[in-house]
Amino acid sequence: MRILLLSATFPYPPTQGGTQVRTFNLLRYLQQHHEVTLATLRTPEVQDSEITALREFVTDLILFDRPANPAVNPVTKLLRLGQFIATGQPSGVRSSYSPELQAWVDRAVADGKFDVITCEHSVNEAYIRPQFQRTVRTVVNVHSSVYASCRNQLQTGTTENPLRDRIYLQLLKRYEQQFSQKFSHIVVTTIDDRREFQTFAPQTPVSVIPNGVDFAAFPLRAQDPGGQRLIFIGAMDNLANIDAARYLAREIFPQVRQRYPEATLALVGSRPVPEVQELAQIPGVTVTGQVPSMADFLHRATVCVIPMRTGYGIKNKTLEAMAAGIPVVASDRGLEGLQVDRLSYGENSAAIGPLRALRANDVTEYVESIAQLLDNISLRQSLSQSARAYIEAEFTWEGAGQRYEQVLTGL
Repeated sequence: MRILLLSATFPYPPTQGGTQVRTFNLLRYLQQHHEVTLATLRTPEVQDSEITALREFVTDLILFDRPANPAVNPVTKLLRLGQFIATGQPSGVRSSYSPELQAWVDRAVADGKFDVITCEHSVNEAYIRPQFQRTVRTVVNVHSSVYASCRNQLQTGTTENPLRDRIYLQLLKRYEQQFSQKFSHIVVTTIDDRREFQTFAPQTPVSVIPNGVDFAAFPLRAQDPGGQRLIFIGAMDNLANIDAARYLAREIFPQVRQRYPEATLALVGSRPVPEVQELAQIPGVTVTGQVPSMADFLHRATVCVIPMRTGYGIKNKTLEAMAAGIPVVASDRGLEGLQVDRLSYGENSAAIGPLRALRANDVTEYVESIAQLLDNISLRQSLSQSARAYIEAEFTWEGAGQRYEQVLTGL
């Protein structure tokens, strides 16, 4: 099968964030069985060596320059809102849109070069014209609902600009309703997102395909390190991660340290913005920036805390920590798409399984759950073993790739 995969994000190396990780691992699987053409955008940061490396994983690599980001000021913000209202497309979609790539896609469809086109992340929906469905199968791999994320930020009070986002909320809902109508199939990562898109496009099939884990990069740790070392991981320029890091370091960790004066917290991830860097001034907190091996830092930690208050979709950081055997304390958002409680409910019936992580959604719950794990090595070991077994059984890139292949082929 001839597959065209569209990605505004250059997906290599697959260590820069969730979009890159998901896109790269799915295309790597598909290339084993099909002809995969990747059309993507290059930013000035992309190195020639990275382009050379990525070519090894696709049949053909089509590159265009990503448009430069416009300057942001009060006037341009108003203009962006006006364009959103007028065009129905968020500024994030328009800012990454390449007319050159659009012209290339139009010619490829007209020439019948591909059997299926898939968009990695909903931002790439802009390149799909409604009439394409007449001649080629079209799929959008949403990754996560921007409307649901905006709604969640407003509900939890984590939005940077409540007035703006209240205006944007209905615009984002209209946007997702509109673009979801033009695809043959929609792919999401969690049941929550499937429910969302089934309301937007009742006639369009919606499949849930969660992320996977690279077990070579995240091996199970050899032993419990003991101690009182907490860790939070993720790209530290992502708004949801910035909020989680600040919430953890400023509100949760100080109360943990009142009980455990020797406790430490490592905030580990690339591109820490100033709001994250300043957290290193808090006693016991370190901000590492990018590290050679995330698994090494996880293996040294006693507990991984994932206090996400916003951001929809399954979280790679949670899967990776669980795969590495690190006991996890996380919020509902951090555990989205996972069955970790001793009593978990499926869509239609209850299913009893082992405890795989501890759930917390306010400061008191976090402190108590962290304390349980710091004080109880047998609980840590139990979570480590059950979490790893769960990830091995349910969250492999091989399994995700097989299900994605079925969607693309229409089977």
